[in-house]
Order: sequence, then structure tokens, then C-alpha cells
Amino acid sequence: QVQLVESGGGLVQAGGSLKLSCAAHGLIFSLYRMAWYRQAPGKSRELVGHITLDGNTYYAESMKGRVTLSRINANDTITLQLNSLKPEDTAVYYCEAKRPAWGSHPELEHWGQGIQVTVAS
Repeated sequence: QVQLVESGGGLVQAGGSLKLSCAAHGLIFSLYRMAWYRQAPGKSRELVGHITLDGNTYYAESMKGRVTLSRINANDTITLQLNSLKPEDTAVYYCEAKRPAWGSHPELEHWGQGIQVTVAS
């Protein structure tokens, strides 16, 4: 059974930091591009950043300089370091794993259940 388990969320004051973790279970972790998304109240889901199989990162422009994605392959885990948090960062943060289509197999995608990050003003 594939499972993405997020942890590390919670309540933080504006300007503070949080570190989120996503532990993957039941998949071949090294074959997946991993990502963090978030969805704020009343808004669509948006990409925070993703990290490739070989550790290259991409960040949404609005997040650059405030977030760091890391991949810990030995532990089948990715982390998201969030710094200088703002109230508008309040959202449910989702871990995503995606494997491209190969041969006759379709693309594979899995989502965590999400974890709340609340930034108080």
C-alpha cells in the first residue's frame, strides 16, 4: 500500500520557521519526482517546489529564498524547510510523488493527506 506521511506542521508566529517531512512507503522512492503543494482557504492548490530523482530543485517564484527542499533517499523522505513565514502561508501542505509513464504503464501519482500549517500574525 502506497502511503505518504507528512509531519512537522503546526502553529507558528509570523517570521518563524517550520520543517515539514514526508515519508514515503510502498513505492520505489528513487524513481519518483517528489513535490510539495499547498492549498490555502478559498484558493486553488499551488506548487511550492519539487525535487527530481537526482536532487535538483525547483521552487515557485513566490517561495524562492524562503524554502528549501531536501531529499533523503536512504530514508525515503523529503523535507521542506519553511522560513520567514507569513500569515498568507497558512495552508494545508501536501506531499506528492510522481513517476512518469514508462512502456505501457501510465503515469503514477500519489498524494499525502495533507498537513496544516498555520501562521499567526
